Amino acid sequence: MKLLYKISLINLLLLISIRSNAQSIKGTVTDKHNQALEAANVVIKGTTNATSTDSNGNFEIDSKNKFPLTLLVQYVGYTTQQIEINSLNESPLHIILNEENQLIEVVVSSRRRVEKVQEIPIAVSVVTGKQAEEAGAFNVNRIKELVPAVQLYSSNPRNTGINIRSMGSPFGLTNDGIDPGVGFYVDGVYYARPAATTLDFLDVEQIEVLRGPQGSLFGKNTTAGAFNITSKKPSFTTKADFELSYGNFNFLQAKASITGPLSKKLAGRISFSGTQRDGLIDNVVTGKPTNTLNNQGFRGQLLYTPSENTNITFAADLTTQRPDGYAQVIAGIAPTQRADYRQFNQIIADLNYQLPSLNAFDRKIDHDTPWRSGQDLGGFSLNIDTKIGNGTLTSTTAWRFWNWDPSNDRDFTGLQVLAKSQNPSRQTQITQELRYSGQISSRLNAVVGAFFIDQTVKTNGTEESGNAQWRFSQSTTSPLWATPGLFEGYGIKTNSKIRSSSAAIFGQLDWSITERFHLLPGIRYNFDKKEADYNRKTYGGLQTNDPALIALQKSVYSDQAFNTAVDDTDYSGNITATYQFSDKINAYATYSKGYKPVGVNVAGLPTLAGKPILELAVIKPEEVNHYEVGVKTSPFKNSILNLTVFNTEIKNYQTQVQAAELGVNRGYLANAEKVRVRGAEVDANFIVNQHITLNGALSYTEGIYVDFKNAPLPLEETGAPVAFKDVSGTDLPGVSKWSGSLGVDFSQSGKFFGNLGKFYFAADSFARSEFSSSASASKYLIVDGYAIFNARIGFRTTQGLSFQFWGRNLFDKDYYEQLLPAGGNSGQYAGVLGDQRTYGITLKYAL
Repeated sequence: MKLLYKISLINLLLLISIRSNAQSIKGTVTDKHNQALEAANVVIKGTTNATSTDSNGNFEIDSKNKFPLTLLVQYVGYTTQQIEINSLNESPLHIILNEENQLIEVVVSSRRRVEKVQEIPIAVSVVTGKQAEEAGAFNVNRIKELVPAVQLYSSNPRNTGINIRSMGSPFGLTNDGIDPGVGFYVDGVYYARPAATTLDFLDVEQIEVLRGPQGSLFGKNTTAGAFNITSKKPSFTTKADFELSYGNFNFLQAKASITGPLSKKLAGRISFSGTQRDGLIDNVVTGKPTNTLNNQGFRGQLLYTPSENTNITFAADLTTQRPDGYAQVIAGIAPTQRADYRQFNQIIADLNYQLPSLNAFDRKIDHDTPWRSGQDLGGFSLNIDTKIGNGTLTSTTAWRFWNWDPSNDRDFTGLQVLAKSQNPSRQTQITQELRYSGQISSRLNAVVGAFFIDQTVKTNGTEESGNAQWRFSQSTTSPLWATPGLFEGYGIKTNSKIRSSSAAIFGQLDWSITERFHLLPGIRYNFDKKEADYNRKTYGGLQTNDPALIALQKSVYSDQAFNTAVDDTDYSGNITATYQFSDKINAYATYSKGYKPVGVNVAGLPTLAGKPILELAVIKPEEVNHYEVGVKTSPFKNSILNLTVFNTEIKNYQTQVQAAELGVNRGYLANAEKVRVRGAEVDANFIVNQHITLNGALSYTEGIYVDFKNAPLPLEETGAPVAFKDVSGTDLPGVSKWSGSLGVDFSQSGKFFGNLGKFYFAADSFARSEFSSSASASKYLIVDGYAIFNARIGFRTTQGLSFQFWGRNLFDKDYYEQLLPAGGNSGQYAGVLGDQRTYGITLKYAL
């Protein structure tokens, strides 16, 4: 913390000391009826300088940039205008926007300057905050329905993996010992924990999903892509938004945001979100539904503008989640190659137990261990933007924490096999990014930066056997297994700690060789260090001196301890060539050499002859070669049609292995020698007329293990005489060959309670084909393809009252989001169920 304070103070003193001699462009934005348009977006093209109009339609924006310059003026439902300004003498401006149903020319900051998304040589999907709200996409799990290239798998917040193009995180349970391959940024702050992707969005302005390796523009190196989320900023114009939603299963969601000036140079914004919902799965033992929602989030911001050239933003946020949830339902039973008495059906017959249902979509469980998924996330950040010369210097300093308090029933039954399975964790991180983005010459723009992160994760876990453990662990016909009390209360207590540090310098040039042809080389140098300490001790069970009984206990759980430290350096880079054939066609080609840093195992290691296999403690870094070709087009007025083709090869792919040993909590990490993912993506938006808008996206992805000779056995081969299997040539887990989304919006101008706005009807759908849900493809762990359909009808306006009636999964499709074997691989496997049909109403009032 002391280091954080020093960095923040130095940055603050350094950047405030910069004097400004800038002047401003002033103006007013109205419609053709001379009605002021509040909150219109005004951007100086090619910069990060932007502002919005006040309640009278007025704006003022810094004009230090050399003339001539171009203003982009945007407002939802109106035609975007580009206005070229040659001198300050043209100020004040009167800008009139036409109310037509035309495509908004979306601007993004993915390349650290504001520019049109159709002009940048990156495959990027953009979802505005309003689009997300109307679609009910209040977290990343819902965003995947709008952006088919995104996959999110979550059996609980800790065990969450987010992938782009089926790459980023190994499929399965989370291991703290490796870095995610998809970066997650909120207002420039890197969130290291995958659990952050389960949070409800708070006051979001825009979500940019960048596909492909990102290392020369963003702070943290990523091999698959990045989420770049921007929040609505404090405003010097007083505004307030209030939103309330109610639906079936007692769904209740409330959101509020208030912003305004605190002084001449200080503005504030405070935002809140709360979500509650009853459970979707019935526990027939407790009589209570489980898998509830219980989320609360808060975010506060202060914006200080000491000069026209400098913005300083301080932000703090806190989110708490206390669901009774993330229970999984037994989805099926696979016969294994173990002896008949070790098959799941025989085991439960011997114990006189029956499952509450053989159909997972009856949504019934009888779990005897409570499900708890409590987590707290939060932190604060200081962001400073100041103009220096023809560019902007940005400093982002942040501290964040994550606390995880779980309880799980990993046998998925009402039997006391595992009486306890809980691994509470505590994580803290500090990050610092310093970046300069600007124009070097008339033909050369550049981004250069440095990034540092230091994080620590501590876990104090408990796993304890119950009175049915002996029968599930029984591996011989010896009567000693049934010794009363032998395993009851026998378990392990685990203390593990991992500290990860990473430092990097990075940069990218944009060289305008001609007006239409640009070359963009980028490079990154990274240093990574990881230190891990793992220690677990057995406890409880029958206290005995009989070596035969002790040997049986040790075959289930044994003491294990190891520590390791490893560091690594690496260069990565990319080069992109882009050519603008015309105003309507922009093509690019990219080659990237990336990597994912070295990893360490901190969830237990598999054993050989009772000893941990220590060579598995360190996981090799991934080496990535990525090729991509894309074309962005506007084939006719009010249309966008983009195509991307890519091929990614990864050496030493970091994968997750679900071990048959109970003592290997959450599985362990391993390297597959080589994998390949390739595919194509199409994104389209069309304005049919002033009333109808169509949008769609289609993704084809093929992911295979090119070379993986020592893969784990699939579930049905558990008990085979060999311990590993060659799965070269088989599909990667989590990869659907086809996925897509399609949406339509019909609107008609009108009035509601005296407010001008639009009545609308919108519908969208999301579909994906089948995919493997196991590191080694198992015929029992294949998730069938599915499609879901959503719709909404309502009235939208920028001021006053808006409403919508909404429905999700309208046809009540039964589908799995993930399948996973129970601990010990006894044959039963469980499913993470997709939500059944939900519906409700949302009211929003804007001041």
